[in-house]
Amino acid sequence: MTTLPRTGHAVAADGTRLAYQWRGAGRPLVLLAGQANDHTWWDRTRGDFPSTITMDYRGTGASDAPDSAYSTTGFADDVIAVLDALDVAEADVYGTSMGGRVAQWVAARYPGRVRRLVLGCTSPGGTHGVERSNDVRLALARRSSVEARETLEDLMYTPAWRAAHPGPYRVLGAHGMPPHAVRGHLVASNTHDAWDALPEITAPTLVLHGDDDLLAPPANAPLLTGRIPDARMHLFAGARHAYFDECRPEASDLVSDFLG
Repeated sequence: MTTLPRTGHAVAADGTRLAYQWRGAGRPLVLLAGQANDHTWWDRTRGDFPSTITMDYRGTGASDAPDSAYSTTGFADDVIAVLDALDVAEADVYGTSMGGRVAQWVAARYPGRVRRLVLGCTSPGGTHGVERSNDVRLALARRSSVEARETLEDLMYTPAWRAAHPGPYRVLGAHGMPPHAVRGHLVASNTHDAWDALPEITAPTLVLHGDDDLLAPPANAPLLTGRIPDARMHLFAGARHAYFDECRPEASDLVSDFLG
């Protein structure tokens, strides 16, 4: 039976209103989307888990879009504001792409709030992170064009999977973001550097990655696994950035088993 989501707004320390969606009952799994995306990133996968909390980052969806500095540490503080508004003392956290960068800070800065942590298709950032190639960066710079959208689809999914699943795809960016918010998300992701904080993560951690991911190269997965105490890793053969979507139900089953 489908449970209707409980929706509302939390208020961040600076007064920004943050939209959230809570579906199901029991200990929640916080699902954090990628850069410049809102909660619809998880539309195909959230139903695989009995209780989920999603949110719209500031600048996306039904959240406010202040014209101020954005950062992954700030997004992590926003996650805690949502949990506080929902009276959730402890949750599991699953972040993918930029959401994985945010999740690193949630677990490192608020260890008592995170029971178990899942990091998908993400990077520690900074000088230790393995960055995408210049060719990929140039292709993404043309994102406003039809060609750039097709390029992004190709970075997310394999051609065979796209042929069998023609879309629409919910992982290509939130609609209606003001330009300053798009830039803010880009800066937040590009300036992320949690390397020094990773050893402070106390939650058992699962690192997931597609081994054909060109957006966040898979070499980042062993870096995170080796840096975070009590971390384990799984790579999905042939998968690209949206492994969590293309590799269902295997990916969701792995996460569910890990969360116990």
